[in-house]
Amino acid sequence: MSTINSQDDEDTFKILIATDIHLGYLEKDPVRGNDTFVTFNEILDHAQKNEVDFVLLGGDLFHENKPSRKTVHSCLESLRKYCMGDRPVQFEILSDQAVNFHYSKFPWVNYQDRNLNISIPVFSIHGNHDDPTGADALCALDILSCAGLLNHFGRSTSVEKIDISPILLRKGRTKIALYGLGAIPDERLYRMFVNKQVTMLRPKEDEDSWFNLFVIHQNRSKHGATNYIPEQFLDDFIHLVVWGHEHECKIAPSQNEQQCFYVSQPGSSVVTSLSPGEAVKKHIGLLHVKEKKMKMQKIALETVRTFHMEDIVLADHPDLFNPDNPKVTQAIQAFCMEKVELMLDDAERARLGNPRQPEKPLIRLRVDYTGGFEPFSVHRFSQKYMDRVANPKDIIHFFRHREQKEKNENDLNFGKLVSRPASEGMTLRVEDLVKQYFQTAEKKVQLSLLTERGMGEAVQEFVDKEEKDAIEELVKFQLEKTQRFLKERRTDAEEEKIDEEVRKFRESRKKNTEEEDEEVREAMTRARAHRSEDAVLVAASSDEELMDTGMKGTGDSDDGFPATLSRGRGRARGRARGARGQNPTARGSSQRGRGRTSQESATSSRTYKPVSVPAKNMSIMDAFRSLKPESSLNSSKSYSEVIIDDDSDLEDISIVPSSKVNHRVSTPSSLSKRGSQSQTSRGVDFESDEDEFDPFKSTATSRRTK
Repeated sequence: MSTINSQDDEDTFKILIATDIHLGYLEKDPVRGNDTFVTFNEILDHAQKNEVDFVLLGGDLFHENKPSRKTVHSCLESLRKYCMGDRPVQFEILSDQAVNFHYSKFPWVNYQDRNLNISIPVFSIHGNHDDPTGADALCALDILSCAGLLNHFGRSTSVEKIDISPILLRKGRTKIALYGLGAIPDERLYRMFVNKQVTMLRPKEDEDSWFNLFVIHQNRSKHGATNYIPEQFLDDFIHLVVWGHEHECKIAPSQNEQQCFYVSQPGSSVVTSLSPGEAVKKHIGLLHVKEKKMKMQKIALETVRTFHMEDIVLADHPDLFNPDNPKVTQAIQAFCMEKVELMLDDAERARLGNPRQPEKPLIRLRVDYTGGFEPFSVHRFSQKYMDRVANPKDIIHFFRHREQKEKNENDLNFGKLVSRPASEGMTLRVEDLVKQYFQTAEKKVQLSLLTERGMGEAVQEFVDKEEKDAIEELVKFQLEKTQRFLKERRTDAEEEKIDEEVRKFRESRKKNTEEEDEEVREAMTRARAHRSEDAVLVAASSDEELMDTGMKGTGDSDDGFPATLSRGRGRARGRARGARGQNPTARGSSQRGRGRTSQESATSSRTYKPVSVPAKNMSIMDAFRSLKPESSLNSSKSYSEVIIDDDSDLEDISIVPSSKVNHRVSTPSSLSKRGSQSQTSRGVDFESDEDEFDPFKSTATSRRTK
């Protein structure tokens, strides 16, 4: 950049680009626990030394959806150390910030806050690891945003339509339209693109004078029919796409010949999986933008732990290994030790020129033992490298291909279609496992009311986001909806007719995937709302218990604990004390250690109103019979409460009010929808090099034509 004079600097944006930092990954590991924090400090140090205008992060700043206190503290410490200071920010924001940050309590960029002193603004979208969740749909980035250390943008909560409003930046004569879209389930976003439900808004004035930069966090490589986002889905007026989520470093921009924009994939800054893509050298990018010209400068990360990987196919060495030899296993183990020693030597040579690199490398040796060989003990092998390798427990990875049948003219050779081992190339998802289980299960355990897709989504929420009520709420929601459907159809109370109607209703829901996604989302919203109500009820219950103990005096407890400590173990969902269909006396006559009789409990001043919930073992037939007037007289009270249809909680806990969404679309800002412009009218200049892209050398030879 020595060729750029001071006049050029006034018109040139300098942006540090990084993605997938995964703060907190393996934070409890004694060797690798601090790797992510050290590398994050190095990234921010590069930003400070290069005096960048701002830092742009492409998602997955945190590895966990709910990061630990140590991880959050370390992140806040780094941002405060490197991003706060007296150096003035040289660019301005022209767009309506109330639209760009409409979900924030402080809808403006942090460096314009009079109470903060920001020298390097950080703009970031969320990834799939740190996406919004919970009753208030908050994520870890919202904590940083509220603290004034980061600007979280690109968030969309609608499942029907997405309008991406850019942040309009200007520095001298250079204007950048910064678009961002946080992580959304790939299949849902794929369907929204196909249905033309994703719109990128463009500036109303001089739309061809803007450099359009788009940050996205989705699958780029194809993992399934719709489990990725093709580059052809993106609008062709974009100049550069920064693609997050993919961990292999391909930071040098590559041109999409069809759309004529460039894609930069910075990759992750830490090794999170021992796969070939992670073995590529880790880089971050220093992007220079001047008017319509750009240059990407690669910056190698020096604090990243080195990763060396090699493959061995035992069948390719018939002169060394014979499956019939009784000592062939010892020979294989000795051969693997040789390979590991060679990789350790390579790692030591690479570290000699870089003292900042961690001492212990990551080693992975994949051994294909197809052909009658047997694997040796990995644990015993690992003991020899405990003090030399950062991952001693998983140095060796054994796998083998499925043996092919004898070739037949009518048989396809599926072996040619598999380019890598299934254990390395396949990524199993929770919803796929659920679907596979129910499709192969016996008929008596098949789903008759729920769909595999909905149950898979609920299980994924339970596993990934720790939504403990996700499955229960989905079952309750679908049960209530089915009951309403049967009531409207006025189906006779015969088991065959009811089963047939339920089956038809289930098949119709399976065909309408958009409605099913909305149902799952609504059920998850109810689960989050109930969790919030639980917290309120627990607090209220504890307060009342304290008041009771103060009024009653010293009541004896059968459990031997003080009365003030016996709060019970229930989740306090507003149920009566004998909830879940149990007799209150089954838990002890002392009413959970309060030293009160059942009569005293009945005359207590408490006025809890039990929330109607279905019994655990309630069937569809039982629920349907409870709808009939003649059967409701004989049914239990808990069943009669089930059919009460109260949707008031759905109205009160909507994540984004409709007024805000309408305000976002109809705001009289400088944005309006425009069609895609032709590439020749944009006049984008881009000069490519092997490692750098320098558009400042000449403008005559760097014209892009479509």
